[in-house]
Parts: sequence; C-alpha cells; structure tokens
Amino acid sequence: MSTFRPEMTIADFNARGSEYLPGYLGIEMTALAPNTASSRMPVRQLHFAPNSFLHAASVVALADTTCGYATIAHLPAGAESFTTIELKSNHLGTVRDGSIACVATAQHIGRNTQVWDAVVTDESSGRKIALFRCTQMILWPKG
Repeated sequence: MSTFRPEMTIADFNARGSEYLPGYLGIEMTALAPNTASSRMPVRQLHFAPNSFLHAASVVALADTTCGYATIAHLPAGAESFTTIELKSNHLGTVRDGSIACVATAQHIGRNTQVWDAVVTDESSGRKIALFRCTQMILWPKG
C-alpha cells in the first residue's frame, strides 16, 4: 500500500520540473498533503492557441503535472516511478489573463495503479475551467 512521502517538498517538485515542460509553462506546486496536491500557473501568451483562447493542452499540462507529482508523493515503498496510462479532460471555460489553479484529489491509491481527479479553476474567481481524471501505472524495478 502506498503512503504519503512527506520528505518530498513543494520546493523539491518545483525544482525538479524547472528544466522541463512544467518549468517552461510556469507551473508551480503550492500544496502537497495526504491524498491531495495543488498548483497554479500564471497565464501567458504561450498558453494560448492561435484562436486567442487558452489552449486545452496548457490546461491538461497543469492538471497532469499536478496529478503526476501527487503520484510521486504517494508511491509505494520500493516503486521506481510511474507513467500516465489514461487521461480525460472536460473543458468548461477559459481565461484570457491572470492565473489558473489546480487541485488534485486521490480516488484510488493502489499497489499497481493510482487514479486522480483534478479541478482546474480561474484562480481569481474560482470558476471551473476544466475537470480532469487520470490513471497512473506504478513502475517497479525489473528483476
């Protein structure tokens, strides 16, 4: 059974992603606790599609990153890593400025899979932007 690993701090996750997509997009983890994680992302021009609306992939990147970091913080002892095996998103709205926030909540934390739900909101109003669900496969050392 997996347990929350409090030795993984918000600063660790923010540093870990700084040279990868999360850092490029400006994703910042803001909270990490048993069965939950939170993040935010300031909205910039690079987050938009050519139609001047927030690109769905930007929203998915925020939600998937938040759920991924939450998965790492809840890996079972001895597990090596994880990979996303399924994700779904429903987009309900958009923003044109400010920041969006994400709260991920564990729905299932097992030995071989984890399922996380996330809600992405407009950080200033709290209005829902997207609903997200992903399934993570736990990776174990081979041998």
